[in-house]
Amino acid sequence: MDREHAGTAYLAIPERGDGPGILVLHAWWGLNQFFKATCDRLAAEGFVALAPDLLGGQVATSIEEAEAQLAGADADGLAHLTRSSLRTLRDMPLTPDRPVGVLGFSMGASMALWLSARAPEDVIATAVFYGAQDIDFSGARSAYLGHFAETDPYVDDDSVALLEAELHLDELEVTFHRYPGTQHWFFEDDRPEHDAAAAQLAWDRTLAFFREQLPAVEA
Repeated sequence: MDREHAGTAYLAIPERGDGPGILVLHAWWGLNQFFKATCDRLAAEGFVALAPDLLGGQVATSIEEAEAQLAGADADGLAHLTRSSLRTLRDMPLTPDRPVGVLGFSMGASMALWLSARAPEDVIATAVFYGAQDIDFSGARSAYLGHFAETDPYVDDDSVALLEAELHLDELEVTFHRYPGTQHWFFEDDRPEHDAAAAQLAWDRTLAFFREQLPAVEA
């Protein structure tokens, strides 16, 4: 597969050269190698994956560094970059002329949920790992898939239950999974919280979700 850096983003392209688009929104660590590798994995499965660098090149390895990065980020700038990256992905000749998917992790999961509600005409499938949002989803058109840890100091059970109920009340397609024995960041293999079995199950579910919601480009 081809790999390119597109401005302030990482782009991974399937071998066939085109495919359904997925916007990948990284966690507060920054656009590190794990999230780039996630784009490559999506491309290997036939998707065009674009991961904008939401934190301007900063990459943290500790929670303290990541907290400082996020605290110093401009909220309006993050929102603008997220929306403009979505438009960039949709406008690529590599992706079909139809809505795309969004995959978000932690901070990026919150942004993904926000984006699905703010750009309903552009987002048809939203998958999130350990992140929530308390906003109005009444205008959203996306289907939703959520992966949540059993032990999570950042996303409590009440927040997840409230989000799930809100999406159901808005008559949106939603499936949330809880993973016993896991912690926040369980999907990320560069973190000590990584749980290989849960991560593989979540990945398989995520691919099945995107394949169902984002049909392959016709030859």
